[in-house]
Amino acid sequence: MIERANAVLVLEDGTTFHGKAVGKIGKASGELAFNTGMTGYQEVFTDPSYLGQLVIMTSPHIGNYGTTPSDSESENIQCAGIIVKKFSEVSSRDISDMSLQEYLIKDDKVGISDIDTRALVRYIRSKGAMNAIISSDDNVTIEDLQEELKSVPSMKGLELASQVSTKKAYVMSSSTGKSHYKVALIDFGTKTSIARCLNERDCEVKIFPMNSSLEDLLAYQPDGFVLSNGPGDPAVMTSSHELVKDIINTNIPVFGICMGHQIIALSQGLVTEKMHQGHRGLNHPVLNHKTGKGEITSQNHGFVVSRISAEDNDNVIITHSHLNDNTVAGIALKDKLVFSVQYHPESSAGPHDSRYLFDEFISNMDTHKQS
Repeated sequence: MIERANAVLVLEDGTTFHGKAVGKIGKASGELAFNTGMTGYQEVFTDPSYLGQLVIMTSPHIGNYGTTPSDSESENIQCAGIIVKKFSEVSSRDISDMSLQEYLIKDDKVGISDIDTRALVRYIRSKGAMNAIISSDDNVTIEDLQEELKSVPSMKGLELASQVSTKKAYVMSSSTGKSHYKVALIDFGTKTSIARCLNERDCEVKIFPMNSSLEDLLAYQPDGFVLSNGPGDPAVMTSSHELVKDIINTNIPVFGICMGHQIIALSQGLVTEKMHQGHRGLNHPVLNHKTGKGEITSQNHGFVVSRISAEDNDNVIITHSHLNDNTVAGIALKDKLVFSVQYHPESSAGPHDSRYLFDEFISNMDTHKQS
């Protein structure tokens, strides 16, 4: 057993948890967010949607199967820090090439373990999402950390997508060697698995920066557009609202995922709301109103489209609803080949119930080609 340094987690309301340091020695701050997935910690930590957040993993053992490049959703760990109950220094997976501790050190990430994550999650569930700070620095006091927390910005009103969006367009070619479709993916903080799912369906995918012009996008001559997931508050991304509105007006099929779903809604005059605690995990039940079937979905979002604003818009159909709280989980436009969902059909890690949505997008591209 490796003896690890002491660490502390301080919440903005003064609540304090003591534990042991993982990753590098130092400090990290951000909004607390808990993920209920029992597996897929590497995919979670490398998901750009977690930028600016301290991720609590509710699974009691984290790190036991190490890390491997094929499980990463981006090039680096994106969350600000990690909070876990039991942290394993031992990697027992044959394909692991690095322990989670080594991975955290490589990316200069701070974490804390050996705290009661169940108590912490229950507290957030009751009090709502809030900022916090992790510290394994012996030279700072609890009072110092509480003072530092005052300057950590709220997630509401915070634009973060520009920090993780690609700066230069690049192509991911079809894994089948065929390219029947060309898809322009607008990167608000995309997970690599989205492009992989499209590649598997004979799509060449060109990933574009979020600030690309409509002219640059159309010069690629795409058969369809995908709007990716991403971090921060979508309501403040007004230039993206206008770009997506222009994209929709081209009549080329559009598929929005998570933040992409929210930006489609905002481009059509709907509004978004900050959630009390967010949806993050691999077992969220969703009802498909068209088929009447339920889906178990992978979700990661702290904002949601207002149901009232969606119901008041004559051109918007609510296609999916979250069965736990009846929040809007999917919409479509009546007069366009445009649809979106609040969850992650690429689901890595997670269930594959929603992969059919990629097939529906392919069908929409076929319909557009034939028109």
